[in-house]
Amino acid sequence: MKRIFQGSFWISLYLLITFLPLIILLVGPRPIGRELWRDFSVGLGFCSFSMLGLQFFLTARIKAVKAPFGSDIVYYFHHQISRVMFILIALHPIILFIFNPINLQLLNLITAPWAARFGVSAILLMGGLIGLSIWRKRIKIEYDRWRIWHGILAIAAMTFALVHIELRGYYLNTLWKQIFWGLYGLFWIGVMAWVRVIKPLILLKKEYFTEQIIRENGNAHTIILRVADSKGFKFQPGQFAWISIWDSPFQDHEHPFSISSSAMDRSKISFTIKDLGDFTGRIKQISIGQRVYVDGPYGAFSIDRYPRSREFVFIAGGIGITPFMSMLRTSADRGDQRAFTLIYANKNIESTTFLEEINSMTGKINLKFILVLEAPPVGWTGEIGFVNSQILKRYLPVDLKANQVKFFVCGPLPMMDAVEKALYELKIPLSDINSERFDLV
Repeated sequence: MKRIFQGSFWISLYLLITFLPLIILLVGPRPIGRELWRDFSVGLGFCSFSMLGLQFFLTARIKAVKAPFGSDIVYYFHHQISRVMFILIALHPIILFIFNPINLQLLNLITAPWAARFGVSAILLMGGLIGLSIWRKRIKIEYDRWRIWHGILAIAAMTFALVHIELRGYYLNTLWKQIFWGLYGLFWIGVMAWVRVIKPLILLKKEYFTEQIIRENGNAHTIILRVADSKGFKFQPGQFAWISIWDSPFQDHEHPFSISSSAMDRSKISFTIKDLGDFTGRIKQISIGQRVYVDGPYGAFSIDRYPRSREFVFIAGGIGITPFMSMLRTSADRGDQRAFTLIYANKNIESTTFLEEINSMTGKINLKFILVLEAPPVGWTGEIGFVNSQILKRYLPVDLKANQVKFFVCGPLPMMDAVEKALYELKIPLSDINSERFDLV
């Protein structure tokens, strides 16, 4: 109930901030002789401008915002709403062109008034921003470089749009409206200050040092960090954190990874990271005693959110096992007597991370472990191929009452899509399915 209330609050606040400029536009004196279609165009511009500012808020890593939904849902919304926002921004001038084609001359950045130059430039910057985000992987832009340009383009688009509004000034004709837009500007400046200055300063005061590096199967390494804070690092099993190594928090080079250690030991925290190139390929080069900056925890992918559920089904693929290891290790340390089913898909035995530890856990907690191999060894008698509805049907609990059995899915995106589809075919309620998709950009 608490999460529902929190979620409803943030959704309502988002809608209020989005449409408040439009309400302000309609209240009070309006410029004389302005046609309805022109006012409609301006209203779209104001709403899209508010949405642009809220994009900064959605990615500011404010835990209270992400807690009811989970970070992956918030980032997914951030991605999808940006496309809606761009359509609304584009419609703002398009409507002006349709009803009065003479306005097409405003597209000439050399001869157009400065207000139009800033407005058109803001739209072009937004188009570039969204285009780079959609095609980043296709055109092979390195993650850290993309993040830098993403921030530059977003701030530039926001600034140009604000200048455009100020120069037009048609709807800033009263003192209280000017105060309103001034407060809007201060709000977004405050969000940027939090992200770029205040949050990095906080991270500088929190000390984490590399204590051990363990080589794992599946071309992965576990880094164990010692927490210098006497209070330790409190998190829910299954959550993740952003970590920065070799750079300060001000350099915007953090990367998100699931926590793989037990939540019962706050003095240490571990991350198991597979070598996929770029940043992940350098993990094995970390020196013992090296400082690491940790921003977290984040995420809603945790059994702790469902204390009344009697059984859990974990479906993992590849390195997607890491949040499940945190949940299993924590459950073992707590002596949790609830039932757990782990269906773990991998290419072969050699690439199966944590295989020995998982097998040993079957004697510590009520765990049923099913390993699914794409390329099994000779004589293999277990499951072969990919996780599908047939395999799931063989191992799912008999009694699948809603809210009693919770499903957790984490792994490569194609695998997750297939598993979620299979669960849907098996009539598992969507409210009982939890997914962790680390496709944040």
